[in-house]
Amino acid sequence: MTMTQIDLLIAASTLLALAMLTAAALRGWHGWLALKNRELEMLRTAPELEGGSSEGMARIEIASLKERIRKLEAIASGVDL
Repeated sequence: MTMTQIDLLIAASTLLALAMLTAAALRGWHGWLALKNRELEMLRTAPELEGGSSEGMARIEIASLKERIRKLEAIASGVDL
């Protein structure tokens, strides 16, 4: 074998190894994306299973904020500025 043939063999082997590593990394990336997609779908479906409890929590939060506003308005109206 001549030096050019050896260089060509080394280049081809390196290219093949790089292609194999790239394919393995791409497969891992797709698997990771599929996992994250499943996690997001589980988070989306969880509140629906609870029967809309997130709506109830929002209403409680709004009621709490309205009560705070009433208290602040009462404090503000009692103080001379």
